[in-house]
Amino acid sequence: MTMEAAPRSSGFTLVELVMVIILIGVLSALGIGLFTSRSAFSPLLATQQLASATLLAQQAALAGNSSNSVIIRQLPNAFEFEAGGSLFSIRSEGAGMAYQSEGQSGYSAIPSSGYFIGFDSLGRVASPAPRQSTEFRITGDSTFFLCLSSLGAVYQGRC
Repeated sequence: MTMEAAPRSSGFTLVELVMVIILIGVLSALGIGLFTSRSAFSPLLATQQLASATLLAQQAALAGNSSNSVIIRQLPNAFEFEAGGSLFSIRSEGAGMAYQSEGQSGYSAIPSSGYFIGFDSLGRVASPAPRQSTEFRITGDSTFFLCLSSLGAVYQGRC
C-alpha cells in the first residue's frame, strides 16, 4: 500500500488577513488626523502668486502693452490678483495681506476695492507713487514678506 501526501495548501490564514486589515485601518485613521488640522492656505503660495502677477504686469509694460498694472484685492475668503488681462485667485482662509510703502510707518491692509500698482515703459514702479518701494506682508500659519523695489525688482524678503 502506498501513502500519498496530502496536498499542502499555501496562502494566508484568516487571522493574518484580519490583522493586516486592522493595521491598515489604524494607520489610515492616524494619518487623517495629522492632515485635518492643517490649513490648505499657504502664505508662501500667496507670496508666489503675488510675485507672478507683478512680474506679468511688469513684462506687459516692457512690451508696451496697455495692461501694465496689477490690482491686488483682499476679499473675505480670497486674495485676487489682476494682471495682464487675467484674474488669479487664491483662497485666503482667514489669512491677511498688508502693504507698507517706502517712508510709511506701519502696514495697511489691502482693501477689497483693490491696491493698484502701475509700471512705466522701463518696468519701474509708476504708481501709486513713482519709483517707490512697497513691501507686502502675508500672514497665516506663518508670515512671508515680498518686496517690490522702486526699480521693479520683485523678491521674497523685506525691502
